[in-house]
Amino acid sequence: MEIKINKEIRSYTESIFFGLSVRQFIYSILACAIAVLIYFSSINTFGMEITSWLCILGAAPFATIGFISYQSMTMEKIIYEAFKSLLLKKTELIDKPFNLYYELAKPIIKKQIKENTKRNVKKSKQIQTSK
Repeated sequence: MEIKINKEIRSYTESIFFGLSVRQFIYSILACAIAVLIYFSSINTFGMEITSWLCILGAAPFATIGFISYQSMTMEKIIYEAFKSLLLKKTELIDKPFNLYYELAKPIIKKQIKENTKRNVKKSKQIQTSK
């Protein structure tokens, strides 16, 4: 008998029905309910083929929400964080270049420039006196 143990204990989820977690099961039931609602509201209007496509398109988002997780966040948390960052925390980002290497080496560069200008002045004086 083999027992599967997750490498990361925090990623453990308990399955309740058909191997689905509670969250996945609830969203699957919600997707089925949406599909049934779309079916009965549009079967007389659009016919069978279009109604079946509408049922698929209506149920797919709810079915996928139950299974999506990104960086250990569920879809609800992702939507909340996106809403919070895009609408509630409206900050203006300014793209201003910053050269850390130049800022650290600025005193040394200025010193070298001064030394070079002194050398150039001495050389130009020597050239002028030799003429």
